[in-house]
Amino acid sequence: MRILGIDPGYAIMGYAVLDYIGNKFIPITYGSITTEAKSLNEERLLKLHEELTEIIITYHPEEASIEELFYNTNASTAMMVGQARGMAILACAQNGVKISEYTPLQIKSALTGYGRADKKQVQTMVKIILGLQETPKPDDTADAIAAAVCHAHHSDGRKRKL
Repeated sequence: MRILGIDPGYAIMGYAVLDYIGNKFIPITYGSITTEAKSLNEERLLKLHEELTEIIITYHPEEASIEELFYNTNASTAMMVGQARGMAILACAQNGVKISEYTPLQIKSALTGYGRADKKQVQTMVKIILGLQETPKPDDTADAIAAAVCHAHHSDGRKRKL
């Protein structure tokens, strides 16, 4: 199965395309899409949409795993991230990619066995699971890989469809 992991963000959106064969992960591509803070809102969302769509068209993922929105105290930031997340869902839907969503707790649990793991623990597990020499940067990229790995571990029908 080819999985697209997405860590939604407005300034930085992490993505990862992994093949999951048997019990093994094969990294196809991963990275992040960035937008300029000085750009207009619609320009930033358009850039995210266009680049994510290009990744989908190029790598043909069968399914996508998108991290659910974590709302802390900044409502303005949450709204902007929510817009970016909606755009990511739209890009997947437009290209026939099945979508599942997972909470940060589910993603951390799938990688570390502990839902309250810190970023460093998740990043270490991403590196180990993919057999990488270095931890993917920025953090959003590692989070997107973690979302894809989580989906593979839940792909037995327990996943929550959007």
